[in-house]
Amino acid sequence: MLNDLLTPEGLREQAHVWESELSSWVAELGGYVKRAEARERLGAYLRGLLGDIERRNSWQLAEHQGDTRPYGFQHLINRARWDEDGARDAVQQRVYQALRDDDGVLVVDETGFLKKGRHSAGVKRQYSGTAGRIENCQIGVFLGYASCWGQGLIDRTLFLPRDWAEDRKRCRQAGIPETVGHKPKTALARDMLVHALDSGVTARWVTGDAVYGESFQLRWALEERDQGYVMAVSRKTHVWRGLEQRKVGDLLTVLQENAEFDWTRLSAGAGSQGPRLSDWAFLAINPGPFQGW
Repeated sequence: MLNDLLTPEGLREQAHVWESELSSWVAELGGYVKRAEARERLGAYLRGLLGDIERRNSWQLAEHQGDTRPYGFQHLINRARWDEDGARDAVQQRVYQALRDDDGVLVVDETGFLKKGRHSAGVKRQYSGTAGRIENCQIGVFLGYASCWGQGLIDRTLFLPRDWAEDRKRCRQAGIPETVGHKPKTALARDMLVHALDSGVTARWVTGDAVYGESFQLRWALEERDQGYVMAVSRKTHVWRGLEQRKVGDLLTVLQENAEFDWTRLSAGAGSQGPRLSDWAFLAINPGPFQGW
């Protein structure tokens, strides 16, 4: 079967299938763009992103397309009128249908986009995990779906700091609608998760780091719908153990001093510095406040 695919005829047939799928996807996405000119640019933009261009910015994409100026692509990205929610839902369903699996996982995380000026929406000096320090940047919160078949992004939202939200003149200059205000990153993540789950996306687990695991509102929103999750928390987090609340850090100290307790060293995969090893132990705590959880 593999040998058949590697023949010239097999490769041409596969290329035809890919082109047909891409054309179908471009046509579907084009339905969420208001003007015909922008829809025509959309196909060239996606093909450029999938190509072998070293830097996928508007200038490089325009040169690859044979244009002398990047204005068409810049208009598509910055000024064209989109049904953004419709496009988001279409991408979400396509990624989910391609990758869905009973053991699929929803992953919430954030990333920073380094900036030099102060006019980009939401930009300020704040911690960026990308840089590993406080930098002038924007912060985006993202929701991904991962399974044995691969992974893909299914939602995104821009974090708007409080000082930005309180300066409506600055918001208007940056193109931020009056209806958009400040929300904590955990609330943005909760909104995205609820939307995905309400849209029919299913996952065995929801996962995130301590930024999101520390939010009891986020955890409760998942518990209310019997959605399993595995999230990090800090040592300061309190949990119910028996008839009293205990700090996670205190429980860890007890476990580390108990030679009879069984710890297991597991890898979370390869990292930039080698295997990402962690020591794991299982300790039951009291169930949450929701019946049957």
